[in-house]
Amino acid sequence: MAALHPGDQVPHRQRAFQGTEMQRFTEKVVATMKGAGLYASQGGPIILSQIENEYGNIDASYGAPGKSYIRWAAGMAVALDTGVPWVMCQQADAPAPLINTCNGFYCDQFTPSLPSSPKLWTENWSGWFLSFGGAVPYRPTEDLAFAVARFYQRGGTLQNYYMYHGGTNFGRSSGGPFISTSYDYDAPIDEYGLVRQPKWGHLRDVHKAIKMCEPALIATDPSYMSLGQNAEAHVYKTGSLCAAFLANIDNQSDKTVTFNGKAYKLPAWSVSILPDCTNVVLNTAQINSQVASTQMRNLGFSTQASDGSSVEAELASSTWSYAVEPVGITKENAMTKPGLMEQINTTADASDFLWYSTSIVVAGGEPYLNGSQSNLLVNSLGHVLQVFINGKFAGSGKGNASSSLISLTTPVTLVPGKNKIDLLSATVGLTNYGAFFDLVGAGITGPVKLTGPKGALDLSSADWTYQIGLRGEDLHLYNPSEASPEWVSDNSYPTNNPLTWYKSKFTTPAGDDPVAIDFTGMGKGEAWVNGQSIGRYWPTNIAPQSGCVNSCNYRGPYGASKCLKKCGQPSQTLYHVPRSFLQPGSNDIVLFEQFGGDPSKISFTTKQTESVCAHVSEDHPDQIDSWISPQQKLQRSGPALRLECPKEGQVISSIKFASFGTPSGTCGSYSHGECSSSQALAVAQEHASG
Repeated sequence: MAALHPGDQVPHRQRAFQGTEMQRFTEKVVATMKGAGLYASQGGPIILSQIENEYGNIDASYGAPGKSYIRWAAGMAVALDTGVPWVMCQQADAPAPLINTCNGFYCDQFTPSLPSSPKLWTENWSGWFLSFGGAVPYRPTEDLAFAVARFYQRGGTLQNYYMYHGGTNFGRSSGGPFISTSYDYDAPIDEYGLVRQPKWGHLRDVHKAIKMCEPALIATDPSYMSLGQNAEAHVYKTGSLCAAFLANIDNQSDKTVTFNGKAYKLPAWSVSILPDCTNVVLNTAQINSQVASTQMRNLGFSTQASDGSSVEAELASSTWSYAVEPVGITKENAMTKPGLMEQINTTADASDFLWYSTSIVVAGGEPYLNGSQSNLLVNSLGHVLQVFINGKFAGSGKGNASSSLISLTTPVTLVPGKNKIDLLSATVGLTNYGAFFDLVGAGITGPVKLTGPKGALDLSSADWTYQIGLRGEDLHLYNPSEASPEWVSDNSYPTNNPLTWYKSKFTTPAGDDPVAIDFTGMGKGEAWVNGQSIGRYWPTNIAPQSGCVNSCNYRGPYGASKCLKKCGQPSQTLYHVPRSFLQPGSNDIVLFEQFGGDPSKISFTTKQTESVCAHVSEDHPDQIDSWISPQQKLQRSGPALRLECPKEGQVISSIKFASFGTPSGTCGSYSHGECSSSQALAVAQEHASG
């Protein structure tokens, strides 16, 4: 917190922050929830309240004031009397009666600080976020299921997914910096609201298996039993109740273990759940749920013809209007000051953009000249920088998620007399985590120098004129309901030019499948649909060539960089357009292109489930739905394979592959093994198609 910086000797700042800003915010939230009757104590669904978020990860940086703040925050929260427990995540010294909780990929080894506190997992990270310029992270389903089962195996009380439903950072809401517009997070329900299979289905089965253990789980604590090297059981047993979790935590070798006189096969890095201490209803490494393969169906660009009819085709050049964003200072409220100003404190985040403008007079023979050529050196805290000399683009630089710093050296051509230097600095989300993140700046902090073979001219202390934001932003060019004379409608429009606004119309894609725009062909910018920003786009930011794997081994501890895909490709090309943003018939789309692109190359897509498939072996447990209780099964013996269409009313149109024997491969690339029944496909087609 800004009020708690080490060395701060003004105690009233801390009291002012605590007593006004944070307390006022917290009181407002609690009052709103109480007013709606949402707390469990009122008969509502809210069973826990949280104050602060992972402050314990950074509070050591603040010393004694940080500890004082935590004690104050806890007392303030409890005094609000929500009628439900308060928690602090990642806060080992959370003051009683607050419950400290765990966030992470695994929390089975977590122990609450107070013996009387339940073991709570407030953030089970189902994947990881994507950054512009990075490869796409994903978390294997088997590992996520393993983490959940291990938590309850070792005495866990409650766990919560972060994220269970992926999302989108619309507008300028993304953090980081450099966190992408997509916040899909490889969640069980994806950014578009579609279930991600098999992750969603397998977790559903895990939840059902744990639910079957509930009577024993809530009646007693688990007892530990070794089953050999890297194998163990935890047993919940009291009276007639008994539930067991058998775990193989070896990340390489499968094992056969003996439990209660019976042999059990345990794949590496897996947990078997036995609600009656005898029958395995689920193993986390053996997925019974189907796999769904989705595709983005390219629609081209559906626009509106002059007669009002719908035309679905690539957009012709005459269908775009454009407006040129002027280079440099155009606003009357621009300010001139000596030296270079930090960007965030200057803009107050009212815009991604801040113009820095100065000028020099060239008489000839200056030491920083080589003929008319010089190099311009610009150092910036980030995140994106563009250089314009006398109104013409001269170079650019960008940071990345690892370091937002920019050190740009670009050749520039100067002319005799006055030369204008305009630097456009842009942010890509603000720092949102860590100690003192309020002090992490952005923008050009210098030095800014003209250099040549015989010397240099340092412009860092010169008079600079500053303009917050773009002229087009002030004119609300993104809002189609506000007419502006800036728009030009010609038979042709400029492409691949920096600082250009584009506008067109399109018709709403038919059906109810989720909609996205493929921005391939554009550089970097922001897009609006019917005046609502769908976020920053940046399809030219490419992931590194290395670091990805064709198939990620779920065995062993997961980390954010373990399982990556789409190396050497744009981090994000598809951008979600919620159907709630669309209106029947005609819609408006506006783009601000910062680097330069061709809007005729963008296209609309809809996301659809193309195919489903599943695999089951004789070692798999029965389908979880075949169990009524731990003691009684339906009339079904052995594992079963189940396929179903994702939408109600859909039917299976065809069966492309079926094998009974020893098939190999994965969904979409199965092949027959050495042993295979010639009747399998015909039987499957007879029973499943239609």
